[in-house]
Amino acid sequence: MLHSIVLVAHVGVALMIIGLVLLQRGKGAEAGTGFGAGASGTVFGARGSANFLSRATRVLTTLFFLTSLTLAYLSTQRTAPASLLETPATEQGAAPQAVPPPAPASELPPLPNPAGAAGENPDAAGKKPE
Repeated sequence: MLHSIVLVAHVGVALMIIGLVLLQRGKGAEAGTGFGAGASGTVFGARGSANFLSRATRVLTTLFFLTSLTLAYLSTQRTAPASLLETPATEQGAAPQAVPPPAPASELPPLPNPAGAAGENPDAAGKKPE
């Protein structure tokens, strides 16, 4: 259960890191502001967004490494049985039933006649020969 929770958190942190990296500007984008590119001021201010996004990326990266180490630790703590004899019966499932070999023809009981009398035709759909 804990393994699943950490795995979901790990994937969520990875997706948030991807989103934050895509939101950040590259270093080449700052060169355009010197030549009059208009959108340099944002909600966070000229440098505020870069500081916020880079700090958030650092925090998420730290969480990503922590969840990676936790998943590595949890996966090594799962003990696998050394042999099939040590596994509980619930994990193995039901054992297949052995099928007995067929009996020789001399030991088989005689089959009943489905038509009733020996002279009737079973394909006649209930009609008796005249």
